[in-house]
Amino acid sequence: MGLQRTPLFLMHQKHKGKLIDFGGWELPVEYQGIIAEHKMVRSKAGIFDVSHMGEVEVTGERALEFLNNLLTNDFTEMAVGQIRYSPMCYEHGGVVDDLMVCKFSPTHYFLVINAANTAKDLVWMQEHSIPGATITNVSDRYAEIALQGPLAQEILQPLCDADLGSMKYYYFLPSVKVAGIDCLISRTGYTGEDGFELYISPEDACNLWEAILKEGGDRVAPCGLGARDTLRFEAKMPLYGHELSQDITPLEAGFGRFVKLEKPSFIGKDALAKQKETGLERVLMEFEMVGRGIPRADYEVWKDGEKIGHVTSGGYTPALNKNLGLCLIRREFAEVGNEIDIMIRNKPVKACTGKGLFYKRTKNK
Repeated sequence: MGLQRTPLFLMHQKHKGKLIDFGGWELPVEYQGIIAEHKMVRSKAGIFDVSHMGEVEVTGERALEFLNNLLTNDFTEMAVGQIRYSPMCYEHGGVVDDLMVCKFSPTHYFLVINAANTAKDLVWMQEHSIPGATITNVSDRYAEIALQGPLAQEILQPLCDADLGSMKYYYFLPSVKVAGIDCLISRTGYTGEDGFELYISPEDACNLWEAILKEGGDRVAPCGLGARDTLRFEAKMPLYGHELSQDITPLEAGFGRFVKLEKPSFIGKDALAKQKETGLERVLMEFEMVGRGIPRADYEVWKDGEKIGHVTSGGYTPALNKNLGLCLIRREFAEVGNEIDIMIRNKPVKACTGKGLFYKRTKNK
C-alpha cells in the first residue's frame, strides 16, 4: 500500500522538499536544511504543511459533558472562540493522546489530534461516547498550514480580512478570508514562536501556500518536519510517544495544570488523584550535556552506577547552540544541578540537570 499524500504534495515537489515516510505519510523532512529552516522560524517566519493532523467534531446538547469526562482539562467556563489543550487519559492515568479543543458554541467543538493517533483516538472516543454527543471525523475536509515566527502576523495581515492583532494566543476565528480563501485561523503553533495555523478546504491549500510565500518574500521559507521537531524540542513542547505516552502520566510529565482533579469525574481521575496523593516516583527533568555527545530519545540515564531513568527527547538546539535533553528520572535524583550520566553508545557521558534551560521567545518578538 502506498504512502498517503496531503493536498500540498505538489508544493513539496515544486519547492524541492526531501520527502520521507512519516507515519505512512509522504512529507518533507527538509527543503534547504533543518538548521537553516529552524533559524528562519526563530528570526523571521516559516511555513509548514501539517495537513496530516486529524480533526474531529463533537456536537450535540451533551457535547460539553462528553468532553469533560473524556479529557483531563475542564471546558465548563471556556469562551466561544477559545482553544484549550488537554491530555486524554486511560483509566490507569497513562495518555491516549494530547489534543486541542476549539469551542464554536456550547454544542459544537472542534478537536485537533495527532496524525499518527487519529484512528486510535476515534476508537477511544466512540467507546466512551454518550447519547446527545455526536463524534464526527472531519479530517478529510481540511488541509492545514502553519505559519510560524516573529514576522508571521506581519506577513499574514495584508492577505487577511480580519484584524490579527486583536487575536489572543490560543483563540481562533472560525471564518476569515485569507487571499480570498475561507479559513479557520487559530493563534497556535508547535515551535515556541508566535504564529498561526490555518485550516482550509483541501482544494484551496496550494493556492494559499503560494499566496503566503509570495506575500512573505524573503521573510518566509518552506520548512519540513525536521525543523518542526527541533523547534518544538528547543521550546520544550511535548511530543506524544516521548514526553507523554501510555506509560507516562501528565503529572509525571509536568502537565498537572491541565489535569483538573476538582472535576466530578473524568477517565483516569482516580489513578491520577492517587498518584498526586502518594507522590510521584519519577518526573520529567531538563538537562544539559557537559561531556561531548548528543542525547537521543530512549538513551539510558545513570547516576553512581545505577540506572535512574531514560531520555524522552534530546538533541542539538540551533538557536541556543547547546546539547539539551529531557529525561524521565526517579524523583530523588531530580534536583537542579545534579550530575548524571547519559549512556551514549554504551559509554557514560556527563550531563547536568537544570531548570529554564530551554528557549522562550522574548515579548518583543
